[in-house]
Amino acid sequence: MSHLRLALLLGMTVALAPLAIDAYLPAFPSIANDLDISHSQVGLTLSAYIMTLGLGQLIGGPLSDRYGRRPILFGGLLMFAAGGVMVSLADTLSEMVLWRMSQAVGGAFCAVSVPAIVRDQVSGQDAARLFSLIGLIMFIAPAAAPSLGTLMLALGDWHWIFLVLAAYAGCLMVALNLALFPKLAPQSLAKTPVRTLVTNYLLVLKHGTTMRFIGIQVLCFSMMLLFITHSSFIYQEWYGLSNSHFSILFAANIGLMAVLNLGNRPLLKRFQSAVLVRAYVILQCIALVALVTAVWFGGALWMVATCIILAVGSQGGIVPNNMANAMEFFPRLSGTASALLGASQFTIAGAVSTLSSSFGDLSLMTIAAGMLTCSLGAAALALGAPGAVNRAKSL
Repeated sequence: MSHLRLALLLGMTVALAPLAIDAYLPAFPSIANDLDISHSQVGLTLSAYIMTLGLGQLIGGPLSDRYGRRPILFGGLLMFAAGGVMVSLADTLSEMVLWRMSQAVGGAFCAVSVPAIVRDQVSGQDAARLFSLIGLIMFIAPAAAPSLGTLMLALGDWHWIFLVLAAYAGCLMVALNLALFPKLAPQSLAKTPVRTLVTNYLLVLKHGTTMRFIGIQVLCFSMMLLFITHSSFIYQEWYGLSNSHFSILFAANIGLMAVLNLGNRPLLKRFQSAVLVRAYVILQCIALVALVTAVWFGGALWMVATCIILAVGSQGGIVPNNMANAMEFFPRLSGTASALLGASQFTIAGAVSTLSSSFGDLSLMTIAAGMLTCSLGAAALALGAPGAVNRAKSL
């Protein structure tokens, strides 16, 4: 299978997670009014989804190594679709949180399968290039997601957003069954013994270099999720922007991600992916220092938005390079390594998001300072990371 077709299909699959996160952001005020809850309480439905998305990967990863990518991925798509339908029928906050968590388990099985399939097929710099191509395709989803949510709100109400997500999962099942799995190399279905499904995590946890890259991923994702959780508050309540203007600014973050992701592929011909991780993390940290400074001095919307776009957009260069390095040492345990990576970033970032939501509507300075704190931690890890990954000891 060509890398372009593989990237297209896997990019469409991994896009489920950002779609389920971003599509209903413009509907936060409507959901709050409909369920008679506060704006910050709606954020709990996002935090619950993120945390469950991470924990679910701890189950899905080893099962994927044992039983193959297809049954785990398809089971996840079915659960995601069913959860989306039930969320659309929820009429209380508790019901919505419950079904969002159910939807997240399905999304977790899908999310953990994609990096594992990539590692099954390629390694090293080739893996970084494929992750970049997948990311470039995937970025279309979060860029369009708020606009999709705004369109659904114009045509009907927030319930339709989740019905559309369920329909998308159903279409993915058909596409993957016809165009992906019949073309994959046989080693993507290699099985690991049942008795080692849990103990294999210890192999990953004891690998210092891998855990350093996982730490970078966790902190950078926590920074981004802090923004996503409070993005509606920042732009729609703090600055009073409309749904359409909010969608445009949100899409600008994804646009820069796509640009940096596209530029990452030719850069990989000249630089090691580990070096690029360090450079992008430092760029992100500088942007957040500028953001805190702009907020401190009461900077205008365009200044704040520019800093946010640069910080969040830097993820387009961080993620593909960092994932390739984190996965490199585990060709035979790619599902387990992918699960630990995904679970760590989503559960810890989800906890950070939940903690921030529990304090109610925070000030813009508090949000910006929290984002900078996460980025400083990532920069410390990146500065100590190796300049190149030695693949001599792969598991």
